[in-house]
Amino acid sequence: MWKRLKGRGRHTEGGTRTRRFVRAMPAVMILGGLVFDFLTPPAFTAIPLFVAAPLIAAPFFSLSRTICTGIASVLAVVALRLYSHTLPNIVPLIELLTLATVSVLAVVINGVVRRSSEQLASARVIAETAMRAVLPKPSDRIGGLHVAARYVAAQADEFVGGDLFAVTDSPYGVRLVVGDVRGKGLDAVESVAVIIGAFREAAEQERLLEGVAQRLERALAREGTRRGGLDAVEGFITAVLAEIPAGLPRVRVVNRGHPEPILLHPDGALEVLGPTVPALPLGMDLGAWPDRSDEWDLPAGTTLLLYTDGLSEARNADGVFYDPAARLRGRVFPGPEELLSALTDDVRLHTGGETTDDMALLAVVRPAEGQPDRRRTVKIVGREGV
Repeated sequence: MWKRLKGRGRHTEGGTRTRRFVRAMPAVMILGGLVFDFLTPPAFTAIPLFVAAPLIAAPFFSLSRTICTGIASVLAVVALRLYSHTLPNIVPLIELLTLATVSVLAVVINGVVRRSSEQLASARVIAETAMRAVLPKPSDRIGGLHVAARYVAAQADEFVGGDLFAVTDSPYGVRLVVGDVRGKGLDAVESVAVIIGAFREAAEQERLLEGVAQRLERALAREGTRRGGLDAVEGFITAVLAEIPAGLPRVRVVNRGHPEPILLHPDGALEVLGPTVPALPLGMDLGAWPDRSDEWDLPAGTTLLLYTDGLSEARNADGVFYDPAARLRGRVFPGPEELLSALTDDVRLHTGGETTDDMALLAVVRPAEGQPDRRRTVKIVGREGV
């Protein structure tokens, strides 16, 4: 672990050195030009160095610093030609005209870059707002359970993806879903909205977790028909649904082709919740496919972790996949937020900070005995079947 942290520190220090080097480049070019002109015969010229300084500053510096760099380059050439008494000659005048033209061009480039950056920043804000509207972060207390959720984009400036999570307190207990839409972009976001909307409605109405899964299947089929084909809703969606009944130390899981959830016990023991019968992802309607839920004990203090394949398929430089079960076995965390923070940090170390897929993480902890249970009490009337 120390070696990994050391490597991460070297990576951060390397980025800092690069930024410092870029900031220093225009000044280095100007100073280098002055030294070169003083130490070489008159036949040699350092004009390319002076011309390069404002061009380097344009995409990286502010408008005022770009203008100052251009002015500094012009003044440096003027000072050199005054020192050599060659300023009135035609060649120095052409040099100054060239340098002034390039400096103006650098200001124009700076303006274009700044406008592009502003447009990109606006697009990022819009994308982030859309994702937050479609995929709101759940409360940290739902139905007496401690909850933490996190969406980690593969690229730091990307907010539009196809991973999803949702938690709701229903008359039948706390119900959760984590899923992964095939593809990215706005089409994937639309599919996420379909699944989240159908899940929230079905979780309140369906008595059995299998019924919730079938409602999601039908919602995808309707959306596919509306858009003129299943491929229009990204083809298929892997998903895992879970239910923690009110007052029962149990968890029920329906897995539709998704990475298997993990149970982390307070003593560091770990269980991988594999399905008894593997099932196809949602949207792959290849005939009647009855859903079947599996049950496991969920004692007090136990954490249920659900995640997308962005976690389990994260690779290191040698192509080795990240194994969350192996990395978490034997470890104990104070709460769900600490668990997710440790996971994201560990994945970053494993991959060297270069992941290729988004990941959604959802952790739910049943409080230990003696902690207050804020689960709401709901009276169930007249629900006899799916």
